[in-house]
Amino acid sequence: MLVIDRFEENIAICQKEDKTLVKIPKYKLPLQIKEGDFITTDSKGVYVIAKEKTEEKKQEIHERFHRLFKNT
Repeated sequence: MLVIDRFEENIAICQKEDKTLVKIPKYKLPLQIKEGDFITTDSKGVYVIAKEKTEEKKQEIHERFHRLFKNT
């Protein structure tokens, strides 16, 4: 699984779980892709958004943010 780190022109810079970076041409990704989305490949090798993992990570970040400011 990869996470979209950023876009540089027509290339998506993605991060693997081991923190190494991979470049993927943007045309190979879903149109609605954005930074922070997790992607995986389906059975045909097509990149798809891993919606469950993306939402899980967003929720985790949201909770950390609120805990941080709740304690100040």
